[in-house]
Amino acid sequence: MAVSSAFAGAKLETLFLSNATATPASSPPTSHYQIGVSCKSRRTLIQRGIVRCESHSTASSDVVVENSSGNASSISALEQLKTSAADRYTKEKSSIIVIGLSIHTCPVEMREKLAIPEAEWPRAIKELCALNHIEEAAVLSTCNRMEIYVVALSQHRGVKEVTEWMSKTGGIPVSEISDHRFLLYNSDATRHIFQVSAGLESLVLGEGQILAQVKQVAKVSQGVAGFGRNISGLFKHAIMVGKRVRTETKIAEGAVSVSSAAVELALMKLPNSAHSIARVLLIGAGKMGKLVIKHLMSKGCTKIVVVNRSVERVDLLRDEFKDIEIVYKPLDEMMSSAAEADVIFTSTASETPLFLKEHVIDLPPVSESVGGNRLFIDISVPRNVGSCVKDLEGTKAYNVDDLKEVVAANREDRLRKAREAEMIIDEELKLFEAWRDSLETVPTIRKLRAYAEQIRTSDLEKCLEKMGDNVNNNTRKAVEVLSRGIVNKLLHGPLQHLRYDGSDDRTLDETLENMHALNRMFNLETEMSVLEEKIRAKVEKQK
Repeated sequence: MAVSSAFAGAKLETLFLSNATATPASSPPTSHYQIGVSCKSRRTLIQRGIVRCESHSTASSDVVVENSSGNASSISALEQLKTSAADRYTKEKSSIIVIGLSIHTCPVEMREKLAIPEAEWPRAIKELCALNHIEEAAVLSTCNRMEIYVVALSQHRGVKEVTEWMSKTGGIPVSEISDHRFLLYNSDATRHIFQVSAGLESLVLGEGQILAQVKQVAKVSQGVAGFGRNISGLFKHAIMVGKRVRTETKIAEGAVSVSSAAVELALMKLPNSAHSIARVLLIGAGKMGKLVIKHLMSKGCTKIVVVNRSVERVDLLRDEFKDIEIVYKPLDEMMSSAAEADVIFTSTASETPLFLKEHVIDLPPVSESVGGNRLFIDISVPRNVGSCVKDLEGTKAYNVDDLKEVVAANREDRLRKAREAEMIIDEELKLFEAWRDSLETVPTIRKLRAYAEQIRTSDLEKCLEKMGDNVNNNTRKAVEVLSRGIVNKLLHGPLQHLRYDGSDDRTLDETLENMHALNRMFNLETEMSVLEEKIRAKVEKQK
């Protein structure tokens, strides 16, 4: 049932928690009453406990109490209004929402201001969950994305509150954030985090760093009040999806950048037995050179010689890559270093070639154990290795154009694997939604167990009193075990019909019908209890 926005937040809490009564100025003799909740185009009327809707043209959002009979109890009227206003908070499941800004939608200047350091994630979660309509939260903040995941009691108000919070913390107007943000709800939000974890939303399709970052969110947020069952379950499932996609599709394999393609090409041209013994030289310690070292290290390389103008940049590389031995050589030792290398990567900003035929022809031949050919892999533009070099015997030279073919082939392969990954995500999405749907019945399960336990303990005490003081402990223990066993066996059938995980033929609707039937039979009042718990928690947070 739709309810006027006037009942959200503090107004709803005040209405629910108030015990005040209101007496009309004049009272007709009968006890017939109506309560109208007016919206722009519809009006909800409650008559004698029956809810109906009828057209209404007023544009107000006021609560209208029409007392056509006189002495109606305002408390009774408010109880019925309480039930109707509760609908969207209890009968409709809370929404999972992602409010995000990524490299695809937002400039880096804005992402920088909104970024939240890892150490601040717990604080951010607590602040978000203190907002009126936010129950749970998580923050995924990386260099390429800033995404806030929440479980909200109201979609519209939840998005509004989170956006205002982002504006306040980042010092950016709400209007600017709204221009660049993206919003996803429920299954779309779930699919998004699954795609992010699988690397399908990354600049480099299938890259593995984002999965580690999603894992870190779950690790840092674990135990923080507000990283609740829904959001925690969402991130744990996303991690599992990321692992499954990479294992089953091998999407992370195959170079898709020039630097990674350069390393991959070198390994393809070397015999497998030479991967661990080939002598590697890198000319240039800039950004591309750094990436070459990173990819070499990931392939098991343990030593590399780096020729560069200054030693300072090489020292920075040593600090960053501690698992590989980096030997510095000055620029004037480039040729002597090349004479001792089997594989030479070039990555400098030089406008003239560093290696021409006359430079390379006098270099000593390389060992047959590494294939008998010295490999020049040039990832510079303009080229550092002249095209004439590849005509020399015992020398193989490759440039950026050669690498682009490798990158293009691998990118097409990854796109095919991405389509396979989407099929896996479809399967996992159904499983997650089934798990989340099953949470609807948890309050009923708890209350039914508590109800049965109350009866069991009460009757057990009466039984033991009748048995007198002469009963030994073993007999008492046996009677208690017997009572627990009877209760558990009686509850087994009903509880089985309240559990829904999508693995059997029972539908969610059937499970929820069973839940409502048990609520009625045992007067469990689960919905209102859940609502009262939510409101009480919000009131406590605001104190």
